[in-house]
Amino acid sequence: MEFLVLIAYESSGWDEATAEQQQEFFDAHHAFEQAVYARGRLVSGAALADADRGFTVRHNGAGWQRTDGPFAETAEQIGGFYLLEMPDEAAAQQAVQHLPRQYTLEVRPVVDIDGYERSAPPRA
Repeated sequence: MEFLVLIAYESSGWDEATAEQQQEFFDAHHAFEQAVYARGRLVSGAALADADRGFTVRHNGAGWQRTDGPFAETAEQIGGFYLLEMPDEAAAQQAVQHLPRQYTLEVRPVVDIDGYERSAPPRA
């Protein structure tokens, strides 16, 4: 099974963290990665730019419209993600518990949509 882990945190926290506190975060991420490798596979993961650098695109009936961020006044924002292959939900939950306690973690199973298959990438 694949799981998407969304990492939410208070955006000001990282800039205010000491080098020692930042190292604690790095160590927690490494412990998480090792927990994933022990039972599954880390497909992808990355940190994300702050919400003020993002944008949304919506169709308004007449055409596509871009809106620059931030989008909501909130203390937390999505700051990164991991895409995991794990044997089951319990294994995914166990692995994410290695991430920093300051995070709010949303873990969602990735689902297949009946009748939809991704197209093959173009050949170079």
